[in-house]
Amino acid sequence: MTWSNNWSQYFAQLGDNQAFEQATKQTQQAINQLFQEANAPYSGLEPVQLKAQINAVDFSTPSSLENVIQETNALIAKNSLLVQHPHTIAHLHTPPLIASIVAEHFIAALNQSMDSWDQAPAATFVEQKIVDWLCDIYQLGERADGVFTSGGTQSNLMGLLLARDWFAYQQSQHDVQQNGLPEYSSKMRIICSDKSHFTVQKSASLMGLGERSVVLVKTNVQGKIDTQALQHTIDTLKADGLLPFAVVAMAGTTDHGAIDDLQTVVDIAKAAGCWSHVDGAYGAALQLSEQHKSRLKGIESADSISVDFHKLFYQTISCGALLIKDKANFNTLLHHADYLNREGDELPNLVDKSIATTKRFDALKMFMTLKAVGVKQFGEFYDYLLSLTQQVATKIQQHKHFELCCTPLLSTVLFRLSSEIQGDLSDQQFNQLHQTLRLQLLTSGNAVIAETKVDGKLVLKFTLLSPCLTLSDFDLLLEKIEHSTLALINTK
Repeated sequence: MTWSNNWSQYFAQLGDNQAFEQATKQTQQAINQLFQEANAPYSGLEPVQLKAQINAVDFSTPSSLENVIQETNALIAKNSLLVQHPHTIAHLHTPPLIASIVAEHFIAALNQSMDSWDQAPAATFVEQKIVDWLCDIYQLGERADGVFTSGGTQSNLMGLLLARDWFAYQQSQHDVQQNGLPEYSSKMRIICSDKSHFTVQKSASLMGLGERSVVLVKTNVQGKIDTQALQHTIDTLKADGLLPFAVVAMAGTTDHGAIDDLQTVVDIAKAAGCWSHVDGAYGAALQLSEQHKSRLKGIESADSISVDFHKLFYQTISCGALLIKDKANFNTLLHHADYLNREGDELPNLVDKSIATTKRFDALKMFMTLKAVGVKQFGEFYDYLLSLTQQVATKIQQHKHFELCCTPLLSTVLFRLSSEIQGDLSDQQFNQLHQTLRLQLLTSGNAVIAETKVDGKLVLKFTLLSPCLTLSDFDLLLEKIEHSTLALINTK
């Protein structure tokens, strides 16, 4: 068999690598041009057409990388959602900082695997440095530690998994890692608010406890967990012979941006012998704001915290972390493999505290960002965003065709079309109008806004994340929404 001597053209090799340099240069030029010419959040290409064009791509015959980059730019990049556009304002999906994007170039080219030190020497120490910095800013104490994750879903799963294993050992010295779920697992309960993220239920399912093990506690008018109801729920569960083992507090609910009374929730959990987990994927970043960090009082006492960097830390997807107050609890994840993290290794292997084996060097993004942007600047981003959010809410409140649903708590604004717009439409028809409006704005490329439900009513949502937004951006956005609404009404 004759082996090709040209295969190196496909790889990023050591030494002079002109193919690599040319490809990256061409790609960057294409992205720059895309950004310069962009005038809408989305191209407006109909979903059916986009799907057909992508499915028509033929993989059987190779093309030059130059052509592939050109075709990718024309088909994929130009029909992607532009998160940098001021009218892309639906989800917790941020425009990334330049430092983070540049870090991705290093991450991809170096391709470090974050499971063992001998695969990621400098990278291992970088991740630990960022974890130590996080534990310090959240004041978790000398026993604290953490690990980078893919985001809030994985962080919440890990936090609750550690809670399950901790509780089983406290309850009966049962080792879940070795022996599986204890015989009383059907009685184990996770408690959270009815505004908590759906990943609590998802985690319960993945852990073998089932979604029915999650008990929801009512929230007040601001979307915060009712702490008296929380205490009553715990007492009732125990009186019924059930075993509450974890309480989840929210530091920023997805829709309302509500931050629970963390100190009270954590105190109640501890007094009940429960693990306290704070889902801070959205709002935990406020710790960097001198003006708003007091709203997170009590987070320093939690047993575990989820932090998402691809939200208000403005990192490229995906990038998150789980922090825990006592690093000894990571031991329930430890499994030695002879080829990887052998017993007796003196150098640190991050796989010892992760449910993932191969893991990206995402910590470099935060490392480079903190050096380039600085901690203080993040706090100023948040102070500006929360102030702008209140101004947008006031603008909506004063608009004759919109109604504000509630006062914003973080950077989300919930609103509906006005009763004047509803006219003779039934509630069901009015809900349908909101849904049709959102989809029409999206598929036309005019604006990307969100929809959700509050008390059974479909509402529209803005999620303000970019500190580059201005109030004037919303003048035009509200005008677009109003124009599209009236057009839909007139066609009926």
